[in-house]
Amino acid sequence: MIRAIVTDIEGTTSSLAFVKDVLFPYARRHLAPFIRAHANAPEVAALLAAARTVADLASDAPLTALIATLERWIDEDRKITPLKSLQGLIWQAGYRDGAFQGHIYPDAAVQLRQWQQQGIALYVYSSGSVAAQKLLFGHTAAGDLTPLFSGYFDTQIGAKQERAAYQQIATTLAIPATEILFLSDVTAELDAAAACGFATCQLLREGVVAEAQPRHRQAVDFHAVAALLAPQSESAGA
Repeated sequence: MIRAIVTDIEGTTSSLAFVKDVLFPYARRHLAPFIRAHANAPEVAALLAAARTVADLASDAPLTALIATLERWIDEDRKITPLKSLQGLIWQAGYRDGAFQGHIYPDAAVQLRQWQQQGIALYVYSSGSVAAQKLLFGHTAAGDLTPLFSGYFDTQIGAKQERAAYQQIATTLAIPATEILFLSDVTAELDAAAACGFATCQLLREGVVAEAQPRHRQAVDFHAVAALLAPQSESAGA
């Protein structure tokens, strides 16, 4: 019986195009001015120090060198925690100013509400920072969806393609891995979750092609995921 669902964001609840064509370019354009304006703020200063450590830059290296490194990481789509946290702070301003809304597939918004009403605990696991996750789900055309979720995970708990991250999530939730469903569009992430014992389902959105011999259950949207779970629910109630 599935007691909790952990969902990815990009390509799963939200369009890859929104992240690629809206969020990333916005952060790229505003990164340098944001850092120059807020470099001495405690939260930003701590993230910049962490980024210097990852980049192996001396503490007295020019700020321009660090900014260039962060911009390169964005261009390379690097999943580096201090960068993701800085992006989240920049996006916060964008959401607040109405520059964009968080994109959520309509089927995801409807089904997440239904699962939560059914008593299934919902969680998010994304390479984007927890702050960025809350911003996205808090500013959607379907309204503020953050009350639906019981918790959020980002790369501070581990990389999404590593089994240990899912073991830690199961430990944190205090739920057996076999009773947790992980949703993602990325096979390698699903492989890591399955290796830990999670139930898995791959979302086939935006051109993701179904494999001839898939290692994971597959669904075109969240309603199809619910249909896969329905026999289980009906059996439990019989």
